[in-house]
Amino acid sequence: MDSCDYVEVLPPADELLVKYQYISDFFIAFAYFSIPLELIYFVHKSACFPYRWVLMQFGAFIVLCGATHLINLWTFSTHSKTVAIVMAISKMSTTVVSCATAFMLVHIIPDLLSVKTRETFLKTRAEELDREMGLIIKQEETGRHVRMLTHEIRSTLDRHTILRTTLVELGRTLDLAECALWMPSQRGTVLQLSHTLNNLIPVRSTVPTNLGIVCDIFNSPGAMLIPHSCELARIRSSGVNVGRHVPPEVAVVRVPLIHLSNFQINDWPELSAKTFAVMVLILPMNGVRKWREHELELVQVVADQVVVALSHAAILEESMRAHNQLMQQNIALDLARQEAEMAIHARNDFLSVMNHEMRTSMHSVISLSSLLLETDLNPEQRIMMETVLKCSNLLATLINDVLDISRLEDGGLELETRTFNLHALLLEVVNMIKPIAAVKKLSTALSLALDVPIHVSGDAKRLTQILLNVAGNAVKFTREGQVSIEASVAKPDYIRGRHSEFYPPSCEGYFYLHMQVRDSGCGISPQDIPFVFTKFTKPRSASNRSNSGAGLGLAICKRFVQLMGGHIWVESEGAWKGTTVTFIVKLGTCIYPNTPAIVGPTPPQGGRAANQGSDDDLFKYRHYPRRDHDLMYATVPRYQRSL
Repeated sequence: MDSCDYVEVLPPADELLVKYQYISDFFIAFAYFSIPLELIYFVHKSACFPYRWVLMQFGAFIVLCGATHLINLWTFSTHSKTVAIVMAISKMSTTVVSCATAFMLVHIIPDLLSVKTRETFLKTRAEELDREMGLIIKQEETGRHVRMLTHEIRSTLDRHTILRTTLVELGRTLDLAECALWMPSQRGTVLQLSHTLNNLIPVRSTVPTNLGIVCDIFNSPGAMLIPHSCELARIRSSGVNVGRHVPPEVAVVRVPLIHLSNFQINDWPELSAKTFAVMVLILPMNGVRKWREHELELVQVVADQVVVALSHAAILEESMRAHNQLMQQNIALDLARQEAEMAIHARNDFLSVMNHEMRTSMHSVISLSSLLLETDLNPEQRIMMETVLKCSNLLATLINDVLDISRLEDGGLELETRTFNLHALLLEVVNMIKPIAAVKKLSTALSLALDVPIHVSGDAKRLTQILLNVAGNAVKFTREGQVSIEASVAKPDYIRGRHSEFYPPSCEGYFYLHMQVRDSGCGISPQDIPFVFTKFTKPRSASNRSNSGAGLGLAICKRFVQLMGGHIWVESEGAWKGTTVTFIVKLGTCIYPNTPAIVGPTPPQGGRAANQGSDDDLFKYRHYPRRDHDLMYATVPRYQRSL
C-alpha cells in the first residue's frame, strides 16, 4: 500500500472550542517567544551573573515550547504529513532540551541555595555595620559633647564655678530633670547636698556615708544606676508628686577629690585624696527615656574632667596662697632688714663713741691713776687709787673686747702678718703674767720644744692677745700650784687623730704651732666645757670662780684662732682638777742665718736677794719628758725657765 502525503483529518470539533484553543496557542507561542528576548536582555545587562548557560537552556526550552504551540495551530484542521513531522521534531527537541535543563538544575540548586544564604549573611553583616556606624556616630556625638563640656568646665579655675557649670551643661546636654552634687562633710561621716540644678530642696540635706548604696557608689569606678527611692535620689520629693508619673531612672557617679584644701560646704574642709563626692543625675519622669551606655560613659568622662579641673583649681589656689605668703614674708623681711640696718647703724655709732670717747677718757684715767700712785699717798688714799686703777683697767679691757668682737662679727678684722721672734714673744707673755702669779704665790713655767722655730711670720699682736687671755685666765682661777705654757710644732696626723672635725692642710712654708696652757686651778665641769667659747657665758660649776668679766675673752680667742687657720679646745677632768687649754695656729716659717737662741736678760750688777736666786738659775737646759707620746718623740731637750 502506497503512503499518502496527508494525515487523516479528524472529525470537526466544536467550532467555538477550536477558536479558543487557537487563540490560546497563539498567545502562548507569543509569550514563549518574548520570554527569551527578556532573558537575553537580562544576561546582557547582568555581566556578573554566574549561570548564563542555564539561562540559555531556559531560553531554548521556552522557544521550543513556543514553536510547539505555534505549530499546533495548524493541527486543528486538516493538515499534511509534513506538519505532523515538524510537530514531532519540535516536541522531541523540546523533550531533549527540557530534560537537559532539568538535569542541570539538579546541580545548580545547591549553588542557588548558597546564594540565598550569602544574601542572608550579607544582610546580617549590613545590619551589624549599621549598628557599628550608629555606635561610631554616638561616640562622635559623645566626644563632641565631652569636648564642649570640657571647654566649659576648664574655662574657669574657680571651684564653685566649675561645679555649677558642670551641672548646667550636663542638664542641658542630657536633658536631665535634676542634677545634684553631694560633698563629704569635714569629718567624712555624711554627704551634704552642696549644688543642685533646679534648687528644689534646701542645701543642708545630708545622707550618711555608711549606707550600703553609698559604699557601692564609692567602690564603683564608673557610673551606675540606683533606685529612684534611694536617699540620694529623693531630691524631687518636695514640689512634685512622683506617684503620678513613671519613676525615672537615676544614674550616679563618684567624683574623687584630689588635693583639695578649704573645700567645705560654702567653706569646705580639708580633704584627702581618698574622699569622694557623688554626682546624681535624674532623667525626666515621663518614663520614655532610659539611660544608654554611651550616656553613662559621657557622665564618667565628665566626672574625670571635673576631677582634673578641681585639682588644677586647687593648685592655683595653693600657688596664690603661697604667693601671698611670700609677699607677706618679703614685706616682713624688708622691715626686719630695715630694723637690722638701723640696729647696725646704732651699734656702729655706739662703738664709735666707745672707741673715740670712752677709751680715750679711760686711758687718761689709767695714766693719771698710775702717776698718782707714784706720789706720796697715805694708805687709805693708795687703796682708793689702786681700786680706781684696777676698775679702770677692767673697764678698758671690756671696751677692747667689745670692739674686737664687733670687728670679728663684721668681718672687718684682718690679720697683720709680719716676721717676729716667737721665742721672745712667749717670754714676754710669761713676763707679763709673772707679777700677778707672784702675788698669788704661783709658779710659772715656759717649755719650748727644740723644733719650735725662732723667727716666724704671722700676726704677733693677735697671738699675744690669745696667750695673754688664756694664761691670764689660768692665773686668775688658780689659788695654788703652777701655770705652765708649752710650745711645740704639731704634726697634721696628730691633729687629725685628736680632732676629726679639724683637717689642717699641709702647706709648704707653713707649720702649725701647738700651744698648751695648764693650770692646777678650780677646773671646769664636763657639762660646762661646750659653753666656754660662747659670748657672755661663764661656767657655773665652780663656786669660787670670779664673777668679773663679760665672758668675751675665750670667744674672741676662738675667733682669732680660726682667723689664723687653727683650732682651740679646753680639757678638764672636773672641779679642782685643773684645766688645759690647747690651741693650734698656722704660722709661716722664716729662715734667718746666724740667728742666736733665746738669750735671757742681762743680770743686774751687784748682789740679789737670797730668795731671788742667781741669773744662772733662771735658765736651765734639761731633757723635758713630753706628756703626749703622739708628738713623735718620747723625750726632747727643752729650755725651761723657772719663774
